[in-house]
Amino acid sequence: MRHGHKFNKLSRTHSHRRQMLANMASSLIMHKRIRTTLAKAKALRIYVEPLLTKSKEDTTHSRRVVFSYLQDKNAITELFREIAPKIADRPGGYVRILKTGTRIGDNADMAMIELVDYNEAMLKDKKAAKAKTTRRAGRTKKADETAPKAEVAKPTPEVEAQVEEAAEAPVEEVVETPAVEEVVETPVEEVAEAPAEEAPAAEETEK
Repeated sequence: MRHGHKFNKLSRTHSHRRQMLANMASSLIMHKRIRTTLAKAKALRIYVEPLLTKSKEDTTHSRRVVFSYLQDKNAITELFREIAPKIADRPGGYVRILKTGTRIGDNADMAMIELVDYNEAMLKDKKAAKAKTTRRAGRTKKADETAPKAEVAKPTPEVEAQVEEAAEAPVEEVVETPAVEEVVETPVEEVAEAPAEEAPAAEETEK
């Protein structure tokens, strides 16, 4: 019977439950990721997130308050020296719970709880997704409308006058000339054959 309790007792007494959550919080701070049951992971998130918020202010008072919950000097040093600078700009939601199925023995729901700023794979995927996204068409149109338009240079009066004169000038007719000139055939003069001259008869010589 629940009796209207606002938190999960995890079937443990107050002292046992508090010591268990302190040990799990120290393990999460040291290893950045632990695997446990889903019910314990939800209880651990409620326990550890206020401590992470407290670590943003590195003072003696903050260290003593966090130490009263964790009771682990190594975890305190890791939290204030390494984790606090990384989560300084995050307003909340320092841990992430990922369900990993059920346990073989008792079929309990299992989960993995991790610090958000230490999952390098998911951080790379987010950066790649942001790089691939494009703006909507409406935004580009508005940007084009608001952008200053380039002014076209106007021609000078001298150039306009020259253009008008060229437009009013008459177009000269082009006389077509034959591409190939006709060749006039001239008659070939007949060559008169001259009569062959008769050779003088050789005088017979008398011996």
